[in-house]
Amino acid sequence: MNPLCCIAPVSLDSAVEHHHQPPRILAAAAAAPTSPTPPAAAGAAVAAQVVLDAAQAAVAGVLHKWVNYGKGWRLRWFVLEGGVLSYYKLRVGGGGDSAASPAVAARVIGEGGALRRAREEAAAAGKQWKPFGEIHLKVSSIRASKSDDKRLYIFSGTKTLHLRCETEEDRNAWIQALQAAKDRFPRSLTSNDFSPMSDVLLSTEKLRVRLLQEGLNETVVKECESIMMTELLELHNQMKSQQQQYSILIDRLRQLETEKVELERTVVHETKEREAHGYANGRYSGGSASESDPDTASQVADVETDEDEVMYFDTRDFLSAESLRSASCRRRELLTNGCNGLEHIDPAAYVVKTTQYPSVKRRDKLPEPKEKENPVGLWSIIKENIGKDLSGVCLPVYFNEPLSSLQKCFEDLEYSYLVDHALQWGKQRDSLMRTLHVAAFAVSGYASTEGRQCKPFNPLLGETYEADYPDKGLRFFSEKVSHHPMVVACHCEGRGWKFWGDSNLKGKFWGRSIQLDPIGVLTLQFDDGETFQWSKVTTSIYNIIIGKIYCDHYGTMRIKGSGDYSCKLKFKEQSIIDRNPHQVHGFVQDNRTGQKVAMLIGKWDEAMYYVLGDPSAKPKGYDPMSEAVLLWERDKSLNQTRYNLSPFAISLNELTPNLAKKLPPTDSRLRPDQRHLENGEYEMANAEKLRLEQLQRQARRLQEKGWQPRWFSKDDDDSYRYIGGYWEAREKGNWDGIPDIFGQRSASPGWS
Repeated sequence: MNPLCCIAPVSLDSAVEHHHQPPRILAAAAAAPTSPTPPAAAGAAVAAQVVLDAAQAAVAGVLHKWVNYGKGWRLRWFVLEGGVLSYYKLRVGGGGDSAASPAVAARVIGEGGALRRAREEAAAAGKQWKPFGEIHLKVSSIRASKSDDKRLYIFSGTKTLHLRCETEEDRNAWIQALQAAKDRFPRSLTSNDFSPMSDVLLSTEKLRVRLLQEGLNETVVKECESIMMTELLELHNQMKSQQQQYSILIDRLRQLETEKVELERTVVHETKEREAHGYANGRYSGGSASESDPDTASQVADVETDEDEVMYFDTRDFLSAESLRSASCRRRELLTNGCNGLEHIDPAAYVVKTTQYPSVKRRDKLPEPKEKENPVGLWSIIKENIGKDLSGVCLPVYFNEPLSSLQKCFEDLEYSYLVDHALQWGKQRDSLMRTLHVAAFAVSGYASTEGRQCKPFNPLLGETYEADYPDKGLRFFSEKVSHHPMVVACHCEGRGWKFWGDSNLKGKFWGRSIQLDPIGVLTLQFDDGETFQWSKVTTSIYNIIIGKIYCDHYGTMRIKGSGDYSCKLKFKEQSIIDRNPHQVHGFVQDNRTGQKVAMLIGKWDEAMYYVLGDPSAKPKGYDPMSEAVLLWERDKSLNQTRYNLSPFAISLNELTPNLAKKLPPTDSRLRPDQRHLENGEYEMANAEKLRLEQLQRQARRLQEKGWQPRWFSKDDDDSYRYIGGYWEAREKGNWDGIPDIFGQRSASPGWS
């Protein structure tokens, strides 16, 4: 049976080699006095030695590391050196992990003689063990568990390490050593703090003159010059060495970010499916992982795996502004001058028949605010809700934008022309180009989120929103169909296609950021029967307390097609040292053969491009942008506006007298707090929001009594589908049985 034991960190000798070399273990007992020492005093001495040496010498030991639910806690050999914590697999007894690792038996760690023998065995093996994982303390944070005095956590930009020691004293010693090492490497975001150092020209002429003035002879002067030159050159060499170590660390950090692969891809995918299935069957709970079960927080993200399913090119360099512009120009050249390297493609194939829609004049700005905004500090409101589900947190109206979540669903269709193009490609029997355009459409829905710092209004139970946009050739309708969990369902009809879905946002507040995990499936179906389905990726909002607020989208989006092709897109998570954020890359795969037939690259807030062919078959050093063709580009006519709304978003809440006569009393445009906020009447908006929240507290009781949505119903798979009848009732102006969910309003908000 493998012993489950840990030890306190053990100091290594100063001559320990780089952490990619096999760790050399120095027995603490070897340097101890020969006279008997009480165990408590010995432990204190080891801990004190760790604190003194951690900032200069390396520290090593065996800790329990949480891997996943399948493997549980596993022993790992940890080495802390140069601000980097590396860990190696162990061969313990005859079981456990059998990968090559430092030959250390965990049970004998702590005994001086056994430590020396283990060190000798490691040296005799003559192997160089590569660490299984590394954590750069420069960009990490260390925290002790509040519920278990033997656990500690290390958070980095890509993973969370859950570690367990044998005793509380061991944990304290590790934390002190880690913090001491971290303090030696203050956080910096750029690698330009040190400019390249050139050889320094040193002159001793002034020293020579001064010494001769003092009457010293030539021999003494030369000796002084030699001493000074030796010391200065040594200092110069040390500075160059520090600069090189700094550059290596920064390059390694960037490499870790760009080479970050999907950890435990299958588990993540299955977990999302289980969560979606659980909430659909009423078993979903928005509660957070408690401190008593800390390992559930990152059991999926922190998984040891050597797999690398797909090769992703490093878009840090080739997705520059210049390369994006050249790719756009290249597409125009293809249309006019031929293919230039893509001879197998007919330039005429880039052109699809575009449907002409009537022009509709819509407003292009919000009303001027009538009052001066008096914002409230966010931290004073939500500091007690760290780690909780945000759906139950009531915020003042100052943190909202004048749109509801129902209207935000329609924002995903701003670039619906991509679906129209996909329809036309299908008519030309080009399923690949159809799939590429569907993928671009799925990405384009995130473009409007850039720069948006306020949250939409949470709809009331039964609240609806309609959007009749003949200038886009579509009609959209959405309804809040469930209050707990909060579920919004939508349905859109274009010319030759339909789009529907339901979604639930699982929101968590983590102190400095808010994480939003979508649960639900979006479906796009063409009239010829081909269907595409996908789920949205995770969204996080950062710096909500201090600093500039920004949002990021990250995760894997799988677009499953019922025809010949499917698509897989990875939204790369932004890092603190990332000079080129918001990247998206992926590929289109043949459903029959599994072969990759095209690559997609771009940014969710700028543009998407495609390259035909298998990306993994490209030669080393291949630049995808040399053959990239533009699929979608964000509207460049955007201006800085109040709430940073796009022109399309500004039109969503427009309410004209003629439209007001046709809307049901449940439409979001008639919501008084939202209308007052749009008009800049903040006091009235806040009062109305509080009144409506009191009404909304009755919604859960209504739902428990059997309340059912008016325009949607559950399918056999527990997803919501539109049952029809809304547009027919609107045409007749028959809203009988539709309640006035907004109640008696304090004042009739003005029309824009």
